[in-house]
Amino acid sequence: MIARNPLQELKMHGQKVWLDLLSQELISSGRLQRLITEAGVSGVTSNPAIFKEAITSGTSYDSAIQRLVEQGSEVAGIYQAIVIKDIQQAADLLRPIFDQSGGRDGFVSLEVSPLLAHDTKGTVQEARELWSLVQRPNLLIKVPGTEAGIPAIRELIAAGLNINVTLLFSLERYQTVAQAYLSGLHERRETGLMIDHVRSVASFFLSRIDALVDEQLDQLIEAGGPKAEQARQIRGQTAIAYAKQAYQMYKQIFSGDEFNKLLCYGAHPQSLLWASTSTKDPTYSDVKYVEALIGPETINTMPLATLEAYQDHGQPAARLETDLGESYRTLSRLSDLGIDLDDIAVQLETEGVQKFSDPHAETLQALDRYRQRFGVSVSVLP
Repeated sequence: MIARNPLQELKMHGQKVWLDLLSQELISSGRLQRLITEAGVSGVTSNPAIFKEAITSGTSYDSAIQRLVEQGSEVAGIYQAIVIKDIQQAADLLRPIFDQSGGRDGFVSLEVSPLLAHDTKGTVQEARELWSLVQRPNLLIKVPGTEAGIPAIRELIAAGLNINVTLLFSLERYQTVAQAYLSGLHERRETGLMIDHVRSVASFFLSRIDALVDEQLDQLIEAGGPKAEQARQIRGQTAIAYAKQAYQMYKQIFSGDEFNKLLCYGAHPQSLLWASTSTKDPTYSDVKYVEALIGPETINTMPLATLEAYQDHGQPAARLETDLGESYRTLSRLSDLGIDLDDIAVQLETEGVQKFSDPHAETLQALDRYRQRFGVSVSVLP
């Protein structure tokens, strides 16, 4: 009897499974290939925190770092070289999926420096550089959906790059991001260039939303009074409510007149991607942000622990469009309780940029210490 694989079953509901993890050890051990072949993983996402853990743990990168140091590479160059190698190798492992799917799947994501999150020009410049260095058609360049990121997204889409818009925490910002994607496609098309190869995803960071909203709900619960029971009833429901509403917006945007004008030229919708899907609150199910958000033309990128948990005890079913009325009511109740979701989004974006900036700086510092072992040291400041 063939063992059931819930991860593979997600494909039957139109959802792609990506892995939110990358390291040289994962690649060289053959584990990534096994996850692709056996577990149904069809994409990989990375970020500065993931690379910090990979580079500063174990010895997988020692020989590469030593060789680059001996060649006289500076810290930023060392970091870029080892990261690009990992991305290229992952892209090559995923290339068969990319080819077989006609470019609809099989991507690996690489993020621009988080230090550029509020620098439009710098983001565009680095995104173009990374695209040129990696030289893989199944690369997605990750650009944060900050105010400075929006015009960068439009410009990069117009230039024909594949973009993963990251750090999304609000419906309003998602709508702006989707419009930037459409505008970039229009701009590219108006210059006579092809748009049928351009791909993009918009990444909502889910568990971080609940973590911050739940903190405020817990204060209301502890205070007691008439608001306590309302707060208790909607605890842990904000992120899923947001995601369900985002999906309705996605369907409306990519079935509307503006997109339909591009469709005849081969344009593709900007897929929704569920990120930050590990459960932060131990009282919640470890597959909470997978089970509730299964639906067509979506992507769930999971940390390894979440992926393994879902493979073990996931129960796939199409739930993304169930209880839509309740999702509306949840967001409305938050407002009634005095929780400002716009303020939440601003705080989460600020914290999100910092959560990537800090590990990025720590990785460069660790690489600088490695250089010092060889009697060479350079500043790691931006």
